[in-house]
Amino acid sequence: MTASKKIDVFISKELIEKRVKELAEMINSEYQNQEIIIVCVLNGSFIFCADLVRHITVPLQIEMVSLSSYEGTESTGEVSFRLDVRQSLIGKNVILVEDIVDTGLTINYLLKHMKLKNLKSLKLCSLLLKRARLKIEVPVDYLGFDIEDKFVIGYGLDYDGDYRELPYIGVYGA
Repeated sequence: MTASKKIDVFISKELIEKRVKELAEMINSEYQNQEIIIVCVLNGSFIFCADLVRHITVPLQIEMVSLSSYEGTESTGEVSFRLDVRQSLIGKNVILVEDIVDTGLTINYLLKHMKLKNLKSLKLCSLLLKRARLKIEVPVDYLGFDIEDKFVIGYGLDYDGDYRELPYIGVYGA
């Protein structure tokens, strides 16, 4: 971990906990008496996804996918698929759980990929959205926080694999 950078708290642990519960309540309300498949987008959303599903009361299953488009603090602009879901999603209600929608390239790629699976429904739940950096508009059905263009870490988000364990979202700066 780089010790020369300062980390300022951007979104507190308490505010994140409150918003995650609110998002779960929205999902519970929309999917009463239905089963959902939560698809956790690794690695960044694993903490958010774990906290979210603890508050979801409708029947659910969890799958994982892994894609990459980042090196350091910058998007490469190219998406690579590392891991796909293992079960059939035909006729299922699917909610993708993402840590951050930045350029929109990665999640747009994943949304297109999922639509090929003949789902009953497909929704996106993202903890963060950076509208200023969007290159592709994507529909975010459940949004935690709309943030300004800052490089953020913590609560699953990282800088080259570091800082995921922080219980808050911080701004990575000089």
